[in-house]
Amino acid sequence: MKYELVVFDWDGTLLDSAGAIVKAIQAACRDLGLPVPDRERASHVIGLGLADAMRHAVPDLAPENYQAMIDRYRFHYLSGDHELTLFDGVPAMLARLQAAGHILAVATGKSRMGLERAFDHAALRPYFSASRCADECHSKPHPQMLEELMAEFGVLPASTVMIGDTSHDLLMARNAGVDALAVTYGAHPHDHLLEHAPLACLHDVRELDAWLKTNA
Repeated sequence: MKYELVVFDWDGTLLDSAGAIVKAIQAACRDLGLPVPDRERASHVIGLGLADAMRHAVPDLAPENYQAMIDRYRFHYLSGDHELTLFDGVPAMLARLQAAGHILAVATGKSRMGLERAFDHAALRPYFSASRCADECHSKPHPQMLEELMAEFGVLPASTVMIGDTSHDLLMARNAGVDALAVTYGAHPHDHLLEHAPLACLHDVRELDAWLKTNA
């Protein structure tokens, strides 16, 4: 086994939620009378902690308005998150990895409350031995999430792989000295992901599962 610990991002990697996040950011801006970011700018912040995401998506946002922006974003996102679906093949891939003896974990820009809610909706909680969220650690691309997960299980960076759909995931992996895989079906485009030299760019869950089966 090359990778004892396999760490997944959540939004855009396991859950098909990138479009809903973009729409919630844009709707929150409209509610507050702020400039509405285009899809490219809004999708770029997916994976960051909420405060960092709002600062990047709406650069003119005054610090005293961060909480109002976050509250409106949560209102719009949570009103429809129960309708979001996993990407095809995710449960079967996780079940296979777990049965093969890999330790599975999540490192996400979601809050702890948001991830627990997502675990319940997706019924994936039994597959994951641990998780780290942006309100418990430094936001990506800081390596703290991966460093804490490796320390929890006593796993070395050489035996860990990070899987995500954004440059934030890939940079976090690099900062932690961990190998990274990119998936191209989430928030950031293929060319942008390639700039960060992942081991591979996989175009759907079937390709990701096949890569892990052969190489992990």
